[in-house]
Amino acid sequence: MAKKRRRESAEPEDTYEFTPPEFDEREFLLKDMYGTKVLLVVVALAIIIGILAACLDKATDLWYLGLLLLILAMVALRQFMILLKFRVDLMDQKSMISNYILFLMLSLGVWIIILNPPFS
Repeated sequence: MAKKRRRESAEPEDTYEFTPPEFDEREFLLKDMYGTKVLLVVVALAIIIGILAACLDKATDLWYLGLLLLILAMVALRQFMILLKFRVDLMDQKSMISNYILFLMLSLGVWIIILNPPFS
């Protein structure tokens, strides 16, 4: 059998050079520090709400009142941040969602730990 000839294309190859975008290190650090401050406030609030939910649960023997307190606090978290003069609009959507999830999990964890015998 005869070998087929490969046709060489006359098209020139594209020469693509990657140019990285401008990186503003100062803006990156300021945004990161701001996100850390918001995270610390969310953690402190989650611990306080977890303790309050556990006290409410112990006082009334109604667990759903503590859960209602947690959900209401999570819904009001954005307004609470605005009240503390944090600019929530500067935060990314992803980091705010992660703050909400962290708030819920940490407050539930504190609530559960306080309900158990060493602390109750």
